[in-house]
Amino acid sequence: MMPRRVRLWLPASVALLVAACWLGGFAWFVHVIHHPAEPPPHAGGIVALTGGAGRVDRALHLLADGQAGQLLLSGIGGGSDLATIGRLAGIDTQPLADRITVGRYAASTRGNGVETAAWAEQNHIRSLIVVTAAWHMPRALAELHRALPGVRLYASPVFPDPAGKGPGWKLETAEYAKYLLTVSGLSVWFPSREPVSPYVLPVGASG
Repeated sequence: MMPRRVRLWLPASVALLVAACWLGGFAWFVHVIHHPAEPPPHAGGIVALTGGAGRVDRALHLLADGQAGQLLLSGIGGGSDLATIGRLAGIDTQPLADRITVGRYAASTRGNGVETAAWAEQNHIRSLIVVTAAWHMPRALAELHRALPGVRLYASPVFPDPAGKGPGWKLETAEYAKYLLTVSGLSVWFPSREPVSPYVLPVGASG
């Protein structure tokens, strides 16, 4: 039989170990999202996980600079067309239109993964530059790795604050919790906001 002292200390020890692991993981997470990534190499494609400032702008400029051959704007709202998107980003999309795909399917990070996987398969993409907010990047990469296991991913994070500051502890903590759910595989048990099948407009479609 387990000694009484061990029975008393074991739950506390386990709780302390779990807390230490959580805090250590969170420290790593904060370091990653505040540490600028290396400039991505040339890749087969670019995907911008839309929904935050600077993501579409970064992706369009990467495409215009020749960093990849094709671009997917994943999770674009139904009322936005490519010309309007380009004007808001301050770039003329007309010369790039036949290399840009507008994705209408994704309404979540998991949906971004499904939509990106369908587009990458259609276009034979084997390497991909991922553009999203810095605080969102770890979870985005985890979802994309799961959806595209044979595709090499390169991070190109966006810092919404011009000074490069993060979104604050509250959002970072919430995003870390979502990241843990994703890497543990538990996120698949949460209801999806996407329709039954992914819908990706053909390359060059402006929506």
